[in-house]
Amino acid sequence: MPRAFILLLAFLASSGAPTVWLDARLMALPEPANESPSPSKNVAVKPVAAISPGVPMDDHESEAELRLLILANQSRQEAGAPPLTLDAGLSRAALAHALIMLEERRLSHQFSGEPSVPERLASSTELHLDQSGENVALDYDAERGHQHLMLSPPHRANLLNPAYNLIGLAVVRSGDRLYIVQDFGHALPSYSAEEVEDRVAAALNQVRRDANLPDLPRHDLPNADAAACSMTQADQLGTSPVQQLAERYTVLAYTTEHPESLPDGADHAIASRNLRSFSIGVCYGRTDTYPMGAYWVLLSLD
Repeated sequence: MPRAFILLLAFLASSGAPTVWLDARLMALPEPANESPSPSKNVAVKPVAAISPGVPMDDHESEAELRLLILANQSRQEAGAPPLTLDAGLSRAALAHALIMLEERRLSHQFSGEPSVPERLASSTELHLDQSGENVALDYDAERGHQHLMLSPPHRANLLNPAYNLIGLAVVRSGDRLYIVQDFGHALPSYSAEEVEDRVAAALNQVRRDANLPDLPRHDLPNADAAACSMTQADQLGTSPVQQLAERYTVLAYTTEHPESLPDGADHAIASRNLRSFSIGVCYGRTDTYPMGAYWVLLSLD
């Protein structure tokens, strides 16, 4: 039996946050760019039970999965990275993908009709993820699988990425070989709309203090949240309700996963001496552009 056998593929994704400034003089709105291709809407994903009827969902190599977790965290400790927590949702996503690879008898991060990696992970958990990655491999056992993954720069980068705090693991057997899937994610705190608004407000007034200006009073417009949610529902910035507000106010519309940080370019407008107050509208949502979720923020300056 050859002992150097290995096949590997690695994937890394992270989401960003496009920003659109709107005021009465600027009404041309760029379209936010999709960060990952959406799967075809006309191709149905085969149910896992139909993919491999001879392999029940609980008939996988749990001991190998546990061993891979131990080895991954040992390597991370040696590299000074925090340990990964095994997540049930990400493991379900990993197992579903491993069974598809078993059926197809090949490695891939996305088969025909299958959602992308971020979409698969988002659908498997309610956690708010801002980064994701995946390693897939075909090897003889957990030890050799981990060894070969660590020898491959992109797979090693996923395994040792200090930003990741979660992992989903799945191993399914095909004769003397193992199909291995490692799904990685970084889970963020889940904030309520009110908590997001408070963090945006604090960041705004910190900019004012840094510019030696007084804090601005906050007077939220009654339609601010609805206008923010119109962006979420449309999956784009600068919807009609936002444009209507921009006829009266300077409006900053943006998406973020980190509400304590304002987008680039916001400081100049916020530090204006002519401002009297501000309003915040927030809506959280998962969309085709942001399958792992984002806060859609509408900041109106008066």
